[in-house]
Amino acid sequence: MNNFYLIVIGLLCGLTAGCSQKNSDKNQVMIRKNVDWREITPYFSPPEQYKNVFGDYRSPLIFANGEPVKTPADWAKRRKEIRDNWMSMLGEWPPLLENSAFEYLDSVKREGYTEYQVRFEWKPSTKTTGYLLKPERKGMKPAVITVFYEPETAAGISGGPQRDFARQLAQKGLVALSIGTSAIFPDSNFVQFYPEYVRHKIEPLSLLAYLSVNAWFALSKVEDVDATRIGITGHSYGGKWAIFASCLFDRFACAAWSDPGIVFDESRPNVNYWEPYYIGYHKPPWRKRAVITPDNPAQGLYVKLRNEGYDLHELHALMAPRPFLVSGGSEDPPERWIPLNHTVAVNKLLGYENRVAMSNRPDHSPDEESNAILTAFFSYYLDSR
Repeated sequence: MNNFYLIVIGLLCGLTAGCSQKNSDKNQVMIRKNVDWREITPYFSPPEQYKNVFGDYRSPLIFANGEPVKTPADWAKRRKEIRDNWMSMLGEWPPLLENSAFEYLDSVKREGYTEYQVRFEWKPSTKTTGYLLKPERKGMKPAVITVFYEPETAAGISGGPQRDFARQLAQKGLVALSIGTSAIFPDSNFVQFYPEYVRHKIEPLSLLAYLSVNAWFALSKVEDVDATRIGITGHSYGGKWAIFASCLFDRFACAAWSDPGIVFDESRPNVNYWEPYYIGYHKPPWRKRAVITPDNPAQGLYVKLRNEGYDLHELHALMAPRPFLVSGGSEDPPERWIPLNHTVAVNKLLGYENRVAMSNRPDHSPDEESNAILTAFFSYYLDSR
């Protein structure tokens, strides 16, 4: 993490102590014109049986040497310690492509917005195409990056129902950039590699985060996009991608993760972080895609993480004090509040409330209600009209 980020984090942490409710209320008053806080407030509190329950997850408020984190200034140091450690394990990113910008290829008028097909560099010497959806409103606008296997689904051009996050956000007045991985590696499980397949140096899920950071830089250069109000979201595979992107890059203002499996869970075959195309990379030939068994064990970094007591709640904590929503389904039921309570505790130390939210539905697929919550969340925290 460079010095600029550390200064920003230090200022955030140092200024929030002792003024929690003032800061929280100020933000709510500013943005309440668009979304009534009462529409989303139920999702910021766990069910009674999970309140203040922390489970066996290792507290992020303890330094690696065992010392407790007592102040916001301590947290700035601990946050750097967590991120540096994870980046060391995941593989350091190539230089960020801060000069990346969109090349506009085509445009189509849609209901309430214009859809632009764009191309930009998201990996050194590698370009991708996506869709930039711009609503018909004047002035500086907030934006959300949506990530998935391919960009057409979230843009509403193709794909399953209620997965069109970018289209729905654009119709709510937010700029949306839909990106995916299929255009580059259509025959290899949508996996990106760096520098290449056999000599891969970065866990694929972390590399996806890097790609979306470069998308952030391209999106931030759009003349009517407010770079301080850019969020990120994705469903399932895209939800995992959005977790790593938003947690490892602190310029994402907020995030929503749709049923990715927010912590490790070998009992759920879709919470499959152990696969080599997520954070269990190993040299080919790859293990057979399936749950972990003695005959088909996990390999690579995932094994180290599990053996040494790591879990993704440490990454969640890097979001503080930025708000995030878990749009939970079958993979993220209400008991996921147990790991989320650790980030609630970090926010409390920093003097913030109402920064961690979770909605729940029975099925993995998003539905009309869960999407209404997701779009309201982004409108509330990003859109200050």
